Amino acid sequence: MLFDVQKIREILPHRYPLLLVDRIIAMSPNESIEGYKNITINEEIFNGHFPTQPIYPGVYIIEGMAQTGGVLAFVSMFGEDTQNSGDKIVYFMSIDRAKFRNPVAPGDKLVYKLEVLKQKGGIWVLQGYAYVDEKLVAEAELKAMVVDSARTQK
Repeated sequence: MLFDVQKIREILPHRYPLLLVDRIIAMSPNESIEGYKNITINEEIFNGHFPTQPIYPGVYIIEGMAQTGGVLAFVSMFGEDTQNSGDKIVYFMSIDRAKFRNPVAPGDKLVYKLEVLKQKGGIWVLQGYAYVDEKLVAEAELKAMVVDSARTQK
């Protein structure tokens, strides 16, 4: 199952500069997902992190994993042909056991791989890994929930 950035934008509410996944390259609903982001020197964050030695921030790696997991949760709950009309949003609940193993720099292809640990109703617990050239650069356990967006809650 391949999703390009346009399809990802139909599911996630994130936009530039905080849409941190470019493509979904594999997905088994309710089980696992794989996506990636191409890291370029044109990323706005490199203006300040760090100008003389650009390093992609760890919190952005975690957020990219979370967004990839959000695509998995949304598609698992509502189907791959469903478009998010803005009535649902995936909220982060917790980040546990986050570890950063190696720095990520411009030119790297950052691959996110997540698997479902638990799912009950709209609550998802995912184990996430991030790789560059098949080398583990970060990992974390992420918990999120799919809820009605504030626009639809009255």
